[in-house]
Amino acid sequence: MSTSTPLSETLPDLQGSDDHRRIPINKVGITDLKLPIRFKAADGQYMPAEAMVSMLVSLPPERKGTHMSRFLEVFAEFSETLCPDSIGKLCETLCQRLDAEQAWVDLEFTWFMKKKAPATEMEGWVDFTARLSGAHDRSADPSQRTAMGVSAPATSLCPCSREISAYGAHNQRCEITADVCLTDSMHLEELIRILEESASCEIYSVLKRPDEKVVTEVAYENPKFVEDIVRDVACRLNDESRVNWYRVTSKNFESIHNHNAFAEIIKDDTRP
Repeated sequence: MSTSTPLSETLPDLQGSDDHRRIPINKVGITDLKLPIRFKAADGQYMPAEAMVSMLVSLPPERKGTHMSRFLEVFAEFSETLCPDSIGKLCETLCQRLDAEQAWVDLEFTWFMKKKAPATEMEGWVDFTARLSGAHDRSADPSQRTAMGVSAPATSLCPCSREISAYGAHNQRCEITADVCLTDSMHLEELIRILEESASCEIYSVLKRPDEKVVTEVAYENPKFVEDIVRDVACRLNDESRVNWYRVTSKNFESIHNHNAFAEIIKDDTRP
């Protein structure tokens, strides 16, 4: 009976060899890779999405390189059950498999929510740009960090325009963005609702005439400067015990100017 040695054991491992320069590398790995994922929705189901993925680890000074294929092997184990609770474990597993002190994972993907029109309740999909990030540091306490973010379309109506005009007020679509560091699990839909409720009115994909009447009047009764929007989001996040850091922005695509209006609030200067 013959025994054979696996081919992988007979081939040289250059990545694992010694490097004479003795210079540590802060981050090395894979970026800008499109992969299919399934992300956990608020109802507990895992919904499919296409994500742009980056996975990085630290490299000690004595090692020549990292093992790129192992990034994909580890990600495949988590890709069907991604959520804020699992991203930290993904990073920890990368550290273990690649014998690294630190690991980082970043995902960006399009998230769809089905929304009912305010009057007719006709349903339609609205898309959001979502982000999920994780980090693991073996020497840190706590060792894991999780962040989540989303960019949400909404409507803003100018308070000044309404105040000075005999009738009407200029309004426009805006984009509200929040990136938060989490101390406990939060559903993406929860963060989306905070952003939408801080605008003059929500965005819907399907609107009949009764719905248009409602959203027009809701926005008119809820005028907000770009400054109001980011402050209202910040107030909500300040009251949220699961959030210990945030960056909030709002951009109004001005309907009467040849420029956009922008505002930003960052909680503390240093991200955890």
